[in-house]
Amino acid sequence: MGESGVMITVEHLTKTYGGFRAVDDVTFSCRPGAVTGFLGPNGAGKSTTMRIMAGLTPATSGDARVGGVRYQDIPNPGTQIGVLLDASAQHAGRTGREILALSAATMGLPTSRVDEMLKLVSLTPSESKRRVKNYSLGMRQRLGIANALLGDPKILILDEPANGLDPAGIHWMRSLLREYANRGGTVLLSSHLLHEIEVIADEIIVIGNGRIVAQGTKEQLLQTAGTFVKAADPSALAHALTAAGITAGPSGDGGLRTESTPEEVGRVAAAAGVALVELRPADGAGLEEMFLELTAENQREATTPEGASA
Repeated sequence: MGESGVMITVEHLTKTYGGFRAVDDVTFSCRPGAVTGFLGPNGAGKSTTMRIMAGLTPATSGDARVGGVRYQDIPNPGTQIGVLLDASAQHAGRTGREILALSAATMGLPTSRVDEMLKLVSLTPSESKRRVKNYSLGMRQRLGIANALLGDPKILILDEPANGLDPAGIHWMRSLLREYANRGGTVLLSSHLLHEIEVIADEIIVIGNGRIVAQGTKEQLLQTAGTFVKAADPSALAHALTAAGITAGPSGDGGLRTESTPEEVGRVAAAAGVALVELRPADGAGLEEMFLELTAENQREATTPEGASA
């Protein structure tokens, strides 16, 4: 890996609180030049994993390293890793500009960098002079992203960065992160919303109940979504598939979804003389179903309002 200096590697990471395993033997890596989406319902272990990566929470066992070292061991970490874990945790009494100026001073950066970042995240001069307690959540997210990018790091770790952004803000953030990854940066961002991750991520890690339940490129995960099939006689189709040893489950408007390929399903239907109305690879809806199935035990948390965090 020529660029191993800016890889994120998480190995056998476990975090227990009393008898509760918030993170359970999690292993994954994020490569330079790609946006990795960390997907899972609230309470699945995303935030805890990210807090361990950023040196804020000690792991019970296992390791999280950035470019081969732990966050705690990086000199001047803000110039290596940009972190946004809780946009609402910024000092309420300071102005946005003061918060960035303090970070810049800590990292030994010129004040000119503060103006560059405010401009990049579209916080106006008057907004930057307001106290953060008067910011909307969307403005706090922009300020948090400005703070994460201030030291021109090679890696970004962002927890639910789209929370509180309006559609134009979400579009802006996607473009910003895409451009950052295209320049060779490593991006890990979390969300409990499938669509948000699906649109931006090159690679996806799905976590449920503290364990990784699926990971791969978006294309790989979409392939595992299987086949969508619909017949004029649904029960005849279901019987034919069962007889052939193919498991199928209901999938929207009278169709079935199976893990088999369209070719296999088509052959079984033809052999059984069942006329098909529709036969195609399952699309994003399949990924959504897979996400819901994989994280079924977390479903109660998954219905938490979208403002909540893991």
